[in-house]
Amino acid sequence: MCADICCLALRLQAPLLSFGNESQFNRRLTAPFPSKSVVSGMLCAAKGLCRGSKEEQAFLSQVAAMPMLAVAVPRRLATNNRGWALSAGRTVDYHTVQGTRMATGGIKDCHLTWRHYLHDSAFGVFFNGPRSILEDTARALQNPVWGLWIGRKCCIPSAPVFGGLFNSESEALAHMLDAPLECFAHEREVDSFEKGNDTLPDQAESFLSAARRFVPRRVMRVRARKHMPDVEENTVTGGEG
Repeated sequence: MCADICCLALRLQAPLLSFGNESQFNRRLTAPFPSKSVVSGMLCAAKGLCRGSKEEQAFLSQVAAMPMLAVAVPRRLATNNRGWALSAGRTVDYHTVQGTRMATGGIKDCHLTWRHYLHDSAFGVFFNGPRSILEDTARALQNPVWGLWIGRKCCIPSAPVFGGLFNSESEALAHMLDAPLECFAHEREVDSFEKGNDTLPDQAESFLSAARRFVPRRVMRVRARKHMPDVEENTVTGGEG
């Protein structure tokens, strides 16, 4: 890889994670892989970039130019000497919110939402890009200006988000994974429609509340070479908030 290009590795691991890409109404869904908007938001928070600022928009443009690779890393059961892989589960939180404002200007007594989360899961995220940009981002991740969470404020990382800065993607993958990439389910951003198999509306251009903008990006999603257990479905009851 060129000397002025490097690879930034991130570790997204928490008891609960949520990657919303269709979360406009009562059902707040989560994507199966980290959305680029969630990762971009974490990087902006680490750097202390204000929403809607020129600095934020300039940095989001830089992130948009760097294709993202996301890898699902199965959690290992410590009690199993054979290292049996536990796939991510999905939890739906029945959530009540009081005192929300309606479009007509009044106050609604109780609003119901169903919020989806992934649990027992971990992901590696990789960016290849200009060394100067990624070195500055790496410093911010190690000493973030604002708090970091993985999708929602209740999704606090259980491991350091910064996974390392490497000279190449292959070097980063060898450090972060204990097997070749093809052994893991992964999602790679591609540069043309025909190279991908899905389109996601999660490329952030602005996080300003009054002018949030996202554009689509094309990805190639690949199944793990080894069979993993099916995703389980649980429902829990949440409190008010």
